[in-house]
Amino acid sequence: MSDVMRPIAFASLMQWLLDEWLNNHTIFAYPLSKVFQKKNTTKMQLFDSILETPLGPAAGPHTQMTQNIIVAYLAGGRFFELKTVQKLDQLQIPRPCIEAQDEGYNVEWSQELRIEQSFDEYLKAWFALHFLQAIFFQNNSLEPGFIFNMSVGYDLAGIQSPKMDWFINSLKDASLTQQFNQYRNWLLNWLKNKQTQQKLSQLAQRFHLKFTIDQLLTTINNISPNISNSVTVSTMHGCPPDEIEAICNHLLKEKKLHTFVKLNPTLLGFNTVNKILMTLGYHYLQLDEHSFENDLQYHQAIPILKHLQKVAAEENLTFGVKLSNTLGVKNTLKRLPGNEMYLSGRALFPLTINLAWQLAKDFDGDLKISYS
Repeated sequence: MSDVMRPIAFASLMQWLLDEWLNNHTIFAYPLSKVFQKKNTTKMQLFDSILETPLGPAAGPHTQMTQNIIVAYLAGGRFFELKTVQKLDQLQIPRPCIEAQDEGYNVEWSQELRIEQSFDEYLKAWFALHFLQAIFFQNNSLEPGFIFNMSVGYDLAGIQSPKMDWFINSLKDASLTQQFNQYRNWLLNWLKNKQTQQKLSQLAQRFHLKFTIDQLLTTINNISPNISNSVTVSTMHGCPPDEIEAICNHLLKEKKLHTFVKLNPTLLGFNTVNKILMTLGYHYLQLDEHSFENDLQYHQAIPILKHLQKVAAEENLTFGVKLSNTLGVKNTLKRLPGNEMYLSGRALFPLTINLAWQLAKDFDGDLKISYS
């Protein structure tokens, strides 16, 4: 298997989607019998948008490629935290870099795609989800029930760099790019093609779907170029407090984005984290107390978060925190390169839920929390 990701062209992707659906009753191997069907009309408002469910995939390899985002949508995801993008987009990453037999570990802050490719994957997914929404749910409101949340890192200089600034601006308004009109026109012409219409007619009959070609054309014609107006900030372990605050200030004040910042479980402190993990039987995990000392401290975080809440209110924007980031542990398994690896998965649950409780208590419930 190659360690180089090669994205699929939009036309090939859509043709693949339709043919697999017709021939195998699956979309990218996801069975159509398991497509999420919402059983009530309850919706929530977030970032000036409608959200059908408050669930979806957090940033990671699974939100890096268009087809993965499509499958997450079919499974019921409606909030998509897109894979974190950073200035350094031509990395040589040691392999293997992920090990996940039980809880997960990783040893890199990867970016497999170029920034331009990442944007293109998210744009293709944006069009594909509108198309699927119109087919499965005959949504006539012309407003999607899903949200794309961009994720950026890892320092202020990188986020302010020209190509990262282009990435942010392009997701805010994709009409600034040539691909937006290119993909919309391709979809419109594809839907007007007789062969495509025949396949869609077969699907409608076979799966008892009630969409019309006119409805699909109307949906595609009215797709908004405003893909994302929100961001989750990812910073490196050990990022200085003033750097974290400066990044969020930039995104709120200069980029006018609803902003969430990812926090580390180290905020609970070494003794608390170690006690929780040992009590629950994770005796094989070895923590490095020094890494806790280098990370943002809880007493530092509270005034920063309160200040950023005030900035967001002044900008008429939303500010919150994402819990949580991975936890650095010593690489005792030696299945991955290096001396340290980053823990994710179920072992993070007791740490994250305790940190959420502590923050909710200290903010009297007045702090928006995205939980992963």
